[in-house]
Amino acid sequence: MGTTDLFPSQPCLEQVRIQDANVSYIRQFELAQSPELIMEELIATVPWRAENVVVWGKTYPQPRLIAWYGDPERSYTYSGIRLQPRPWTSLLLEIKSRVEAISGSEFNSVLLNYYRDNRDSMGFHSDDEPELGLHPTIAAISLGQERVLIFKHKTDQSLKRIRFPLGSGSLLIMSGETQRHWLHGIEKERQQCGPRVNLTFRRIYNQK
Repeated sequence: MGTTDLFPSQPCLEQVRIQDANVSYIRQFELAQSPELIMEELIATVPWRAENVVVWGKTYPQPRLIAWYGDPERSYTYSGIRLQPRPWTSLLLEIKSRVEAISGSEFNSVLLNYYRDNRDSMGFHSDDEPELGLHPTIAAISLGQERVLIFKHKTDQSLKRIRFPLGSGSLLIMSGETQRHWLHGIEKERQQCGPRVNLTFRRIYNQK
């Protein structure tokens, strides 16, 4: 009796040539439903949270909505925000399984970001919190409106910023030394644009 490939049409990851980084990409990641249908379900069912972040000692409203799901006790702290995980949903577990199959990594949590329109953004940062480990692997699924992820090297000013459009249904994986050497962010757009939901799968290690 033969075996069944769960995701038979999944394309291979494409390595992106970025100095001091390990980044790979699939332009159209195979999902069980269309990216737009998944985004609509998440927008309608996820208990989104508006948070304040602390940057250089000052508190600002975070310019997007977020939600944190994961295994029990896999809390996550960044920019003064401490997130306790909500239980996995069947939809998020199904997406996680597909991401793990193509990436070869195991994840126990996911941060969801909801960009409502062109005014929502994400400041430059690295995903280098202690609970993510020394060389974290971050796998990001984009749903909905295409937005541009910008990479900026932390120390080598001779390296130009890298602008990376993330289309609906794409998968971007950052691993190895990426978080050590690069910042990344999404700027506000001048023109009106539609909503976007981004799912960043992670593995949390050190829990008290």
